[in-house]
Amino acid sequence: MRTHPPGADAAGAQRPELAEVVRRHGAELVATRALSAVQRRALRAIATCRTQALGGHIDQCDACGARHYRYHSCRNRHCPKCQTLAKERWLAARRAELLPVPYFHVVFTLPQGLSPLAQGNPRAIYGLLFAAASQTLLEFGRNPRWLGGELAASLLLHTWSQTLTHHPHVHALVAGGALAPEGTWIAPRRGFLFPVQALSKVFRGKFLDTLARWLEQGRLKLAGSTQGLTQPGAQRQLLAALRAQPWVVYAKPTLGGPQHALDYLARYTYKTAISNERLRALDAHSVSFSWRDRAHGNRRRIMQLPALQFLERFALHVLPAGFTRVRHYGLLANRNKAALLAQAAAALHCCAPARPQPESASAFCLRVLHFDPTRCPSCHLGTLHVIAAIAPAHPARAPP
Repeated sequence: MRTHPPGADAAGAQRPELAEVVRRHGAELVATRALSAVQRRALRAIATCRTQALGGHIDQCDACGARHYRYHSCRNRHCPKCQTLAKERWLAARRAELLPVPYFHVVFTLPQGLSPLAQGNPRAIYGLLFAAASQTLLEFGRNPRWLGGELAASLLLHTWSQTLTHHPHVHALVAGGALAPEGTWIAPRRGFLFPVQALSKVFRGKFLDTLARWLEQGRLKLAGSTQGLTQPGAQRQLLAALRAQPWVVYAKPTLGGPQHALDYLARYTYKTAISNERLRALDAHSVSFSWRDRAHGNRRRIMQLPALQFLERFALHVLPAGFTRVRHYGLLANRNKAALLAQAAAALHCCAPARPQPESASAFCLRVLHFDPTRCPSCHLGTLHVIAAIAPAHPARAPP
């Protein structure tokens, strides 16, 4: 297998970035598709990230005098160029909360039949997904048949498949065991947390009971492909079909210990629907990108989509403004986290977790990216100093 430098294809050509796709085709998407305000803001942020549209500053080397222009990042959570530092800071905070126990990876997935309803009501349906999944886990943890105590669980929303189709599910990282009311630690059976079939039935029941009540109360927006659900008969038919099918819940022990489990989850925490590394080609009409075909041995394949369809799929995964994508429950719930984790640590005869100090951007660059952002990239000797600010370009010029 041949390898090529990052960002280059087999012929040595530079690969496109998502920002370039948005700059070329974003205006047409906005003009021809019904996008929400938060989707339009995300596309605009991605298109202008690290360009003069957002402004920046000029650095000058105190040794060779070279000047370097540096433009500001958009910091939008859907931008593939702006998530690495946030991910590393999240990872450092979670590392401090790890307990010396096995960990389990649990995934709760919504059936495809709920996708249109979720696209029309993302805040409500994604919130309900979190609620049903977390309540299911916590109830199983508190049940003496399984553990009989309080779990430590972090849940993360994921809405896409490898081909950018809509596929809402939550990943959960769950500590193996629970803190009993009397302060002791209850370990699960070796290599086993909860039975997935039982988890699936309870998860399905909790989700559909609330969904049925919301439909009856008219709390959901029903338009487009879901407009037919305004009729009670259609609602009952949908709910019956959803109750009749098995819902997918995955639960497996993580391999390599809790640190490996956390690193695995961190890859999803601040991940965007598609990274720039997966983009392969861009022309006037289409976008090509790589994807993993899990149905055939996780093989790498290339998919080509019309540019507007590609961006339309990407926009499906822009979350509502202010929506919390990572949530913590049980021992990790913010209200009593410090006290409960200290109790769990005492029960496990280990040190209570200490809150880490946030890492600076410069320290992050040195540790993760292996370069000093204050060192002159021209002479590699001098130190860069800010000598001037670059004003943002006029907002009207910012695409799309």
